[in-house]
Amino acid sequence: MGFTDSNYALGGAPLILRGVENTQRLLDKARQCGVPVANCYTAYLNEREMPYWKVKAVHETFIHGHPSTELDPRIYDPDYDVKICKTGASIFFDTTVASYFTKERVDTVIVTGCVTSGCIRASVIDSFSHRFRTIVPEDCVGDHDERPHQDNLRDVSRRYADISTADECIEYIEDWRRRNSS
Repeated sequence: MGFTDSNYALGGAPLILRGVENTQRLLDKARQCGVPVANCYTAYLNEREMPYWKVKAVHETFIHGHPSTELDPRIYDPDYDVKICKTGASIFFDTTVASYFTKERVDTVIVTGCVTSGCIRASVIDSFSHRFRTIVPEDCVGDHDERPHQDNLRDVSRRYADISTADECIEYIEDWRRRNSS
């Protein structure tokens, strides 16, 4: 909620809100088709546990129990999703998400969320490093400004990930379900 609720210093950026709307559609289809979903939030016990974040708002709000650390209900289904608390930029850093994906026989990871120039970029690089094919639907990720959003997508597309759209990923999931139901 710290990124999607405008009551918080980092919340409510138009690109991020667009990403949430498109991610909601994509996740609805993924769940309907039985695709494993891992959802993450960032939280710390206290400031001593935090890395050296340069973003002041993280220090003020990303503490366990603060409402900003809750997952937006538009993109989180507690009865289906695996919920991960992360303490670094990447969903993979010091978490069990890679082993969860391995257990679920995942070979392709679709990365959605925010912020493109921070957590998304870090998660894409780690996904690639864990040997997953990685897809980033451009309209399912967002940043506070257009330029770092586009610059980082362009850069990761040169090295680590395929850049796509929510609609293309939905088609990909539907095709995957058809192939696996035969």
